[in-house]
Amino acid sequence: MKALVAVKRVIDYNVKVRVKADNSGVDLTNTKMSINPFCEIAVEEAVRLKEAGIVDEIIVASIGPKESQEQIRGALALGADRGILVQTDEKAYPLQVAKILKGIADQEGTEVVLLGKQAIDEDNNQTGQMLAALMGAGQGTFASEVKVADGKATVTREIDGGLQTVALDLPAIITTDLRLNEPRYAKLPNIMKAKKKPLDEKTPADYGVEMASKLETIKVVPPAERQAGITVASVDELIDKLRNEAKVI
Repeated sequence: MKALVAVKRVIDYNVKVRVKADNSGVDLTNTKMSINPFCEIAVEEAVRLKEAGIVDEIIVASIGPKESQEQIRGALALGADRGILVQTDEKAYPLQVAKILKGIADQEGTEVVLLGKQAIDEDNNQTGQMLAALMGAGQGTFASEVKVADGKATVTREIDGGLQTVALDLPAIITTDLRLNEPRYAKLPNIMKAKKKPLDEKTPADYGVEMASKLETIKVVPPAERQAGITVASVDELIDKLRNEAKVI
């Protein structure tokens, strides 16, 4: 059984994001980039499935600039077997990513596709669902537990009301949530081995996908800074401020 894992290159979650002076986007100059944390959880889950003898090969794919090789090599150091970089300097939107991943999954014959539930840069939470629709496959989103056996994937999902368990026929699309696992750290010998693992370079055109978008970013601004709180002397003063200043009652 083959597993396909998608990883995205994003600004490291420990870095404070800076907006460009002209508000055209986020400033990436000398900024540390990492694997999207949810994607890292997906890699870890695929590695655990391989260690359990369920998955034979793990393929890691990323769509982005040439520098995304760093994130693919990072996933290979965690235990993936080979990588595919679909290189593009254009912004990749969820539907385009889903179409490319479908092309990879069809070519490779993967039975399990693992993705992070969302990327921390744009929080779209769309790619996994779109991929499932394009492939006509079952989807288990927001997974907090995954079991694969007898041609089915059993996924426990985190939903507003608690937990929901779904059984999916393979091939299946699974998007990972925070409580699914805790990713391991790459050991130095594995980092060195990852440099020799195969990494193929493709283009979106290889999968019949055009990167032209109908969306345009008008403006990017940082969130407004929160004002300091105040202390009130009485309940009456609190109610007065809520009614006349905050205007919430």
